[in-house]
Amino acid sequence: MSQAFEHLDPSTLQQWLGEQRPLQLVDIRDPLSFAQGHIPGSRHLDNTSVAELVEKTPSDMPLVVVCYHGHSSQQAAAWLAGQGFGEVYSLDGGFVDWAHRHPDHVLKP
Repeated sequence: MSQAFEHLDPSTLQQWLGEQRPLQLVDIRDPLSFAQGHIPGSRHLDNTSVAELVEKTPSDMPLVVVCYHGHSSQQAAAWLAGQGFGEVYSLDGGFVDWAHRHPDHVLKP
């Protein structure tokens, strides 16, 4: 069985955001890390908010899962794909790599 999600490199995400392609960024880092900085347009996802995401997000909406380094996002992306989402991505390198490559595309308080 093939994996139900795809890997997404930061430069492709940068391009998609520049094109204003419809997608939902979901950040699974801890709430404090998310509050200290995240990719604009991200929504924080944890055990309490995941049910609402699954319930209210159209299954054809592309999801991009962001974690710290691109490891735990793969498990979350696979789980979300299992919930019926057709297009799920795990951001390679995670937020740490993104912030290093694209510091001008980080929303800070």
